[in-house]
Amino acid sequence: MADSSRTVASPFAFEPYVEVDGEEYMCEPQLKHFENILKNWKAELMHEVDRTVHHMQNDAANFPDPNDRATQESEFSLELRTRDRERRLIKKIDEALKEIESGDYGFCESCGIEIGIRRLEARPTATLCIDCKTLDEIREKQMG
Repeated sequence: MADSSRTVASPFAFEPYVEVDGEEYMCEPQLKHFENILKNWKAELMHEVDRTVHHMQNDAANFPDPNDRATQESEFSLELRTRDRERRLIKKIDEALKEIESGDYGFCESCGIEIGIRRLEARPTATLCIDCKTLDEIREKQMG
C-alpha cells in the first residue's frame, strides 16, 4: 500500500557526477556528491521504518477468522524482514559516511585502488573495486 501523504524522490534520482579534466579522484565536489546520495538514501530508508511502525500499530487487528489473522501475520513478518535488511543497509550507509569523513571513501578496502565514480553511483556502499569483488564472489562460490 503506497503512502501518498509524502512524496519522496528516489535516493538514486540524481544527476550523474560530471568529472572535470585533471580533477583529483575523491576531491571535495565528488565527496559531497556521494554524501548527498548516501544521506538521501538513509532518509528514505528511515521514512520506511517509520511508515512500518505506524502501519503495524494502526492496522494490527485481532481477526476472529484464523485465515485473516494468518494473512496479517504473514504480511507483518515479510515487512519486518524487509525492514531488517534495510536496518543492515543503514549501518552500511553510516559506515560509508564515516569513510567520507575520514577520507577513505572510494578506495578498495582490499587492494587500495580507486573503486570508481560510476561503480559508487551504482552502489554507494561499495567497499571493494570490481576486480576484488569478482574474486570475492568466485571464492564464495567455490566455498559453497
